[in-house]
Amino acid sequence: MKNQSMTAVISAFARAYHSENNQVKIFDDTVARRLFSDAEYKEIQNHLSQGISFFIPNFSGSEDEAVRLIVDSQLAPSPLGRAAFCEKSLQNAAAQQYLILAAGYDTFAYRQPQWAEKMQIFEIDHPATAADKQQRLKDRQIAIPSNVTYVAADFNDNNWVQKLLQTKEFDKTKKSFSSLLGISYYLPQAVFQNLLNTIGSILPKDSIIVFDYPLTATQTGQSAKQEALAAAADEPMQTTYTKADLEQMLKNAGFAVMQNPEPKEITATYFAEYNQNNPNHPITAFDNVCYCSAVRI
Repeated sequence: MKNQSMTAVISAFARAYHSENNQVKIFDDTVARRLFSDAEYKEIQNHLSQGISFFIPNFSGSEDEAVRLIVDSQLAPSPLGRAAFCEKSLQNAAAQQYLILAAGYDTFAYRQPQWAEKMQIFEIDHPATAADKQQRLKDRQIAIPSNVTYVAADFNDNNWVQKLLQTKEFDKTKKSFSSLLGISYYLPQAVFQNLLNTIGSILPKDSIIVFDYPLTATQTGQSAKQEALAAAADEPMQTTYTKADLEQMLKNAGFAVMQNPEPKEITATYFAEYNQNNPNHPITAFDNVCYCSAVRI
């Protein structure tokens, strides 16, 4: 797993585990499990079960129960909820291009629904993570569709923009949809503002962006564990935001907020059916994370 984002790997594992172990799903990622060898998948499960005391000091139960509890309470809520929010927004957007920033091990391009087949999809990420993902796809004989383009990126600078603009597939006049899932946590506020500004500068009117972000002044035991995990993976979380912060930042970048659901609304909208069918394994949205969609004006 060298040179790849461990938070991205664990997010993919959480999506895979959830899809494999539930009939009613918050989000069904039908490809994520295939990105892992059986040995790697089992290794992650073993690490989780051995670390149960970090998450739940007084836990008593089997290794399988430990893994399920960690995934449901700590690993899965954000990857599942934000993916469901994002792809529902994408389906409704009628966009011609989809920019997946910090694509990580996102699998949308490899399980495209029929409504997405005419979109041009751009996976924009750090070259090491992108290379690892492409190797996994090759190893598992997962074909890369013809409407997918990879763009190397470092979001601490704007070099990726020129690379995107230089691809023959990208058309800055076409209505686009951009996802920035799991990014805002790891960039200083000024860098995230610059990223929003940059996206706004290359997208036409009515284009849409979707992202998740950590709320200010909502530190909980759950969020403290998330920060500790990120730091242990050498990917420390950098900042938090108020809703007012985000609205102003989006305004600065030429966007207006469309949706900005808080945790209770996220749980009620995206997790309710799953929870009704899995009363012994409930999942709730993190109480310090909001989602946001905004339109270019």
